[in-house]
Amino acid sequence: MFLFVLLIPLLGLTFVGWHLWMLLPLGCVWKTVIIGLGLACFLTLFLDLNGTLDRLPLPLARMLYEVGTTSLLVLFYLALAFLLLDIGRLAHLIPGSWLNANLVTSVALSGILLVVFLCGNIHYYSKMRVFLNATSVKPLDKDYTIVMASDLHLGYHNSRKDLARWVDMMNAERPDLILIAGDIIDISVQPLIKENMAAEFHRLNAPVYACLGNHEYYAKEAMAQRFYDQAGIRLLRDSCAQEGSLCIIGRDDRTNPHRQAIGKLMRQADSSRFCILLDHQPYHLEQAEKAGIDFQLSGHTHEGQIWPISWLTHRLYECAWGEYRRGNTRYYVSSGLGIWGGKYRIGTQSEYVVLKLSASR
Repeated sequence: MFLFVLLIPLLGLTFVGWHLWMLLPLGCVWKTVIIGLGLACFLTLFLDLNGTLDRLPLPLARMLYEVGTTSLLVLFYLALAFLLLDIGRLAHLIPGSWLNANLVTSVALSGILLVVFLCGNIHYYSKMRVFLNATSVKPLDKDYTIVMASDLHLGYHNSRKDLARWVDMMNAERPDLILIAGDIIDISVQPLIKENMAAEFHRLNAPVYACLGNHEYYAKEAMAQRFYDQAGIRLLRDSCAQEGSLCIIGRDDRTNPHRQAIGKLMRQADSSRFCILLDHQPYHLEQAEKAGIDFQLSGHTHEGQIWPISWLTHRLYECAWGEYRRGNTRYYVSSGLGIWGGKYRIGTQSEYVVLKLSASR
C-alpha cells in the first residue's frame, strides 16, 4: 500500500518534469537546474517522516515545511495544467507548439500559478465566521454561545502568532464554551512546546473541550494529551462531561480501532441534557442519529482544502462540509480553522462556528 501511495507522486514528478523539459525555451543546463531545484523542494516534504524537522532550529524547520508542502501543491496544479493542455492538443484545440520550447506558455503558466497561490494564501488568512442558530426541546438553564472549531494544525506552519489571533477571535464572541473537534496539533508537539503555545490557550475566557484527531496520533497521542493538560484543554477520549444543561461527548478518533461505539458512549451520558458529540472524522453519521445525539461537530475533511480536491471530498463523505441534518440530529462538518501543509485555500474557506443555542419557546 505504501509503495502504491509513493508511486502516485513519482508518476506526477515524471509527468511534470518531462513536460517542463519540453516546454522551457532554455538550454539543457538551465533546464536541469530548474527541474533539479523543483525536485529538491519536493523532497523536503519527507523530512518530517523521521523527525528531522524536530532536530532543526525552528525557523529553518518552518521554512523547509512550507517549501515541501507548497511544492506538493504546485506539482498537483502543474500536472493538472499539463494534462488539460495535452487533452487540448490531442483534440486539436491548441497547437502542439504551445508545449514545445514556448516562452509565452511558460510565462503564462508561471503567472497563473503565481496569482492562484497568492490569492489562495490571502484567502487562507481571511477566517470566516459561520453563525448557527439552534433550539433545544430539552430544558436549558440559559441561552448558550458556543464557539466551535476544528483542525487548527498548530505546528511548523501555524505558529503561536496565528494561534494568538484565533484566541482573540474566539474571546470576542464571549462564549460560554469552546469546542474543538480534533487535529489541534499538526505533525509534532515540539514546535508547540518550543513556542509555549499552551500559554495562549490559557487566555481563552471559557472552558475548552476537545477530542482527538488523526494528527494527534501522528504526533503521538500520549504527548498530545500532555500538551492538552498543560494548555488547560479538557480532552474527552471516549468520555463525557457536563457543562450546565449541556452534555459534551468526546469520541476517540477512528485511528483507534478499539474506540467505543456512540451508542455505548450515550449510555454514560445524561440524555436529558442537550448532547453534543465531538467526533473528528465524519463517517457513519447515521450512528449519531440512532444514538439520539442532538448535535455533532466534526472536521477532518478540510472540504478538500483546494479545488478540485473539494469535488472528491463531497463524493467521499455523506457530508463533507457545512450544516446537515438527519432526523432530529443536527451536524456541522467544519472545513477547519487552520490547515495542513502550505497556507493556501483555493475554492474552500478557513472558518470557525458560533452556535447560539436556546430553548424552544
